[in-house]
Amino acid sequence: MAQKKAHEVDGWLARPQGAFPVVLIYGPDRGLVSERATLYARQAGFRLDDPFSVTRLDAGEIESDPGRLMDEANTVAMFADRRLIWVKGAGTHKALGASLKDLCASPPEATIILVEGGDLKKGAPVRAAVEQGSAGMALPCYVDQARAIEGVIDEVLGRDGITIAPDARQALKASLGGDRLATRSEIEKLALYAGRDGRIELAHVTEIVGDVSAKSLDDATDAILAGDVAGFDRAYSGWVNAGNAPFQLVSAVMRQFQQLEMLRAAVDGGASASTAVAAARPPVFFSRRNNVERAVQKWTSSSISRGLERLQATVLAMRTRSQLDEPTARQAMLAIAIEARRLR
Repeated sequence: MAQKKAHEVDGWLARPQGAFPVVLIYGPDRGLVSERATLYARQAGFRLDDPFSVTRLDAGEIESDPGRLMDEANTVAMFADRRLIWVKGAGTHKALGASLKDLCASPPEATIILVEGGDLKKGAPVRAAVEQGSAGMALPCYVDQARAIEGVIDEVLGRDGITIAPDARQALKASLGGDRLATRSEIEKLALYAGRDGRIELAHVTEIVGDVSAKSLDDATDAILAGDVAGFDRAYSGWVNAGNAPFQLVSAVMRQFQQLEMLRAAVDGGASASTAVAAARPPVFFSRRNNVERAVQKWTSSSISRGLERLQATVLAMRTRSQLDEPTARQAMLAIAIEARRLR
């Protein structure tokens, strides 16, 4: 039985200890999961563009063909000494979990099974199989926090020999978050732009870096509240295309509806919309107050309740069918935006 805590994962990947033929890397931050899986595969000595030594599978393929993973894992490589079976999109897949359990009990000699998973809860078949197997290693990945973002900034800028002013660093950290690949992409873009000067100033950050972690969330949420279907679709596509998890957006919209429910109760009790929004805790950011005030006036208590019920059902559906989380989230939030349009 082998597993690491989130803060131990980077250290273990830098210097893996022990032989673990089955490795699971999972978490809500898909960019971080993908980045660490790629790092592990490369450090294990595999050429990722070699089709003879690296076989890529989707978890859905294994679920529909339960014997597929075992067959692949026990196939002898013809033109390589070892093989890597790289499985992506693992969620609540029972057949995959059963196959991993068997592989952890009796691992093949010259094959490594690397699995990328989503936000797997404790006890999920895939996670339980690896955590409880003697030949498995489970590595959790969570959304970038302040220390992790600092590390990515130092890594990217240090590689290019670029320094950064203290106020620029603070502004940069405030604009990043959400997803590891999106975070790295923004920092690399900034380094490329400011590289000729060798130093990043606040003006560079203001001009180049978008607010990866917040702007798309606010745009999508406000579009839903206003019934702006096209605006929501643009914001949602931007969020997903940047590598962010749909679940984070659903969670943000749910928090907004929970706040909206309290604000509407205050209005029904006699307060004005502007007074209720001004007194909101946590406070509504000033740039969004007009949007939220209009939403409080338009959305009734019953319509807010319907929206929350739909969002809660969506969260459950995404957990049970993680391979369909993107269309599930889009369809649910589009339906809420359409209802908002009707409320006009």
